[in-house]
Amino acid sequence: MQFRHSARDEPEINLIPFIDVLLVILIFLMLSTTYSKFTEMQLRLPTADVDAQRDYPKEVIVSVSADGRYSINKNPVADRSVETVTTALAAAATGGKDSVVIISADATSPHQAVVTVMEAARRAGLMQITFAAQSTAQAGR
Repeated sequence: MQFRHSARDEPEINLIPFIDVLLVILIFLMLSTTYSKFTEMQLRLPTADVDAQRDYPKEVIVSVSADGRYSINKNPVADRSVETVTTALAAAATGGKDSVVIISADATSPHQAVVTVMEAARRAGLMQITFAAQSTAQAGR
């Protein structure tokens, strides 16, 4: 008896069914995911864990009150427009373009008031902006 040795076929992995299964899983996950929108969020800002307050020699402190009024280096600004705040910032920047603008806004101040200060600083050529926050230890008092 003579047996023939047949050539063995190498096993081959077929990736098409694997890709089909992955696409079905992907479609299932996309359809079953819920997208939720938050219509209202209760926020209480700003508090942060900060070290000792640093004293910058060329700093311009801009305070924003809860009702959106401005004060630059403890001098009240008469108007709330961007042009008026820009003029007051340029006059208060004794260090020129190297001055640091520190925005100290009340936690309940309007967002637009802070954006107005940032826009005024940009127009005045002051590019270094930072935000002041109280430490969480002081916030509890």
